[in-house]
Amino acid sequence: LQYGIVLDAGSSHTAMFVYKWPADKENDTGVVSEHGMCDVKGPGISSYSSNPPAAGTSLEHCLNQALRDVPKEKHVGTPLYLGATAGMRLLNIADPQASDAVLRAVAATLKTYPFDFRGAKILSGEEEGVFGWVTANYLLENFIKRGWLGEWIQPQKKTVGAMDFGGASTQITFETRDTIENPRNEVMLKLYGQAYKVYTHSFLCYGRDQVLKRLLSKLLQTDSYQETVSHPCWPMGYNKSLLLSSIYDSPCTQKERPSLALNTTVTLVGTGNGNLCVLHVSKLFDFTNCSFSHCSFDGVFQPKVSGNFIAFSAFFYTVDFIQTVMGRPVHLPSDLKDAAETICATSWSELLQKAPTLEKRLPDYCAVSTFVYLLTTKGYSFNNHSFPNIAFQKKVGETSIGWALGYMLNLTNMIPAEKPSSHKSMLYNYWVILILLFVVTTLASLVTAICLLRHSKSSII
Repeated sequence: LQYGIVLDAGSSHTAMFVYKWPADKENDTGVVSEHGMCDVKGPGISSYSSNPPAAGTSLEHCLNQALRDVPKEKHVGTPLYLGATAGMRLLNIADPQASDAVLRAVAATLKTYPFDFRGAKILSGEEEGVFGWVTANYLLENFIKRGWLGEWIQPQKKTVGAMDFGGASTQITFETRDTIENPRNEVMLKLYGQAYKVYTHSFLCYGRDQVLKRLLSKLLQTDSYQETVSHPCWPMGYNKSLLLSSIYDSPCTQKERPSLALNTTVTLVGTGNGNLCVLHVSKLFDFTNCSFSHCSFDGVFQPKVSGNFIAFSAFFYTVDFIQTVMGRPVHLPSDLKDAAETICATSWSELLQKAPTLEKRLPDYCAVSTFVYLLTTKGYSFNNHSFPNIAFQKKVGETSIGWALGYMLNLTNMIPAEKPSSHKSMLYNYWVILILLFVVTTLASLVTAICLLRHSKSSII
């Protein structure tokens, strides 16, 4: 076996994935699977901007696990990558020097390990979207699959679209035949000899954590920054005091920053009003301006969604909460809308009773469910016909869906542009011919035997 390691440095936390694949893979197309994973304790690396060395130190526990997961004799030849996403993209906007210092610090830590470290970089939103799409379709064997004789088969299956919902951004990526009116949203890929025209867009500041901050900012604005502000998306019986600095410490909210001192405290009181929650969450989108034939929101071009989709990360966790904790099915947009309303109307004590282990995230499920409903229906234009084509999933088999695997497959050139070697395909063809010859010979023998039997019976009569 061969191994590869990818650190997914997200905005809210970092996850490490260890992958494995057969070393004797033919034409660089070994089947890759997840061998191990580790969640780094603490926040994402972007939160260490004031103390960059601590960002590197935070990764050591998981890197030590990688030392155990990968056999010692394979350490030197195992590629190690770190990819940072929207949290670091935001830090790079706010303070480029701080983001460089954090990347240098994590790189310095990664270099102290015996793996083949191949760089730490900030991914663009488009890269994040496309690599997530590659991961999903690779795992679903939509590009290529092994046949029963070990040969490579191109299954001629349609690809699935990919929807990612992280802490600071959200991505939508899917193959389309429509004209992509904005060239920035078009990616042409050639994988295993097949060409794919893919639409992708990443919405910065539309990840879960940033959405919640932007919502708080809108609510404070509406109530003129009073000492006590009602929060319609928080449950009845829940309230919390926050420093303004915790809301306005992000480029996503900076434009709305008030003239008040950032050490000012405001108290937010949950009122559990689903209709008012929808009203305020919808203000986070701009559905009016569009210079293309069709837009999702914020003036961003999007062709009509088509085919099946897989929605992962916070999409999965939100819908999983609705289905498992709230006991509600999610098949149609109306199911999602009704579930969000039910969560919003549930008191804090009832929610705690239902899911005591989720206390930290519980207050925000009303807002996040409402956001997911508005994003998928009003934003991406999924309707009663197309919404059932979305599968909310965390994994395919035992492997997590996300950009990390697609990123490694790309950087290690494990998805060739050309078709795989025809050696095994020819072997497969010979087998088919031999089997057909065997079937024909067997049938001919049976027919001959029946004819002879009939002839002998007629002779006796």
